[in-house]
Order: sequence, then C-alpha cells, then structure tokens
Amino acid sequence: MTTLKVGDKAPNFEALDQTGATIKLSDYKGKKLVLFFYPKASTPGCTAEACNLRDNYEMFLAKGYAVLGVSADAAKRQQNFIEKNNLPFPLLADEDKTVINAYGVWGPKKFMGREYDGIHRATFVIDENGVLEDVITKVKTKDHTAQILG
Repeated sequence: MTTLKVGDKAPNFEALDQTGATIKLSDYKGKKLVLFFYPKASTPGCTAEACNLRDNYEMFLAKGYAVLGVSADAAKRQQNFIEKNNLPFPLLADEDKTVINAYGVWGPKKFMGREYDGIHRATFVIDENGVLEDVITKVKTKDHTAQILG
C-alpha cells in the first residue's frame, strides 16, 4: 500500500479523463484537490463512494475543493459510470496505471480467500501547494465525505 504520508509533495501526474482530455496535477495549482482511487467503475462499493461524493459535491466546491476520481477502467467505462450516476466530476482512465503506481495504490489484495493484484481504495487530499494534507486508506464508501471534510 501507499508509502505517501501527510506533508509529502503529491506525485505529479498527467492522464486522460473519460472524454480523452488531458488532466494534470498542475491544473489544480491554487486549488485543493480530493483525488480518490477506486478499484472498478460501476461496482457496488465504488458506486456508493462516488455517489456519496456526488451528493456532497456542492459542499466540496464551497470549501474550495475540486474532486477527481481514478481507476484503471477504460474511458468508455468511466463515461458510462458518470452518466449512470450523474457524477459531476471527471474520472481518469488510468489504463496503464501511471497515476495509480505514482500514488502507490496498486498491490496484493484478498477477496473471498483469493489473492490478486488490484487497486486499493484510497483518497489523497492535496492542498493548494501540491502537498498532501490527508491520506485516507480506510475509506468508508457510504460516508466518505465526512472522512474528508471531517
């Protein structure tokens, strides 16, 4: 799991979102960013998490936060996830796992006794200067906003 901690400089990234637009960390300079990593679009836990962030999106904006999701899903799957759930924020289609690896959220997981490699659900809160102000690795999917804005 990630070795990044509060106070670390957020790893720089550049990746394509669901529409094929390039999104870079530098696009958020001067803003706070909630960067959340999730295992797979349109699965129950990921949907609960994304919808919790969606339902509280105005609160994030009011506090000066942008929200950006990341998984290894293809752009088309990310676009479907957005349309199906009316998500108001972009999702990176990090198919080559560049951003996922930069943040150290790829690794061994266990599910129903089976071990496999996958994305660990984690959220990084990045301040206006590109420094990590929070790292959340035990995400409560249905109550994630409270964890972030606490």
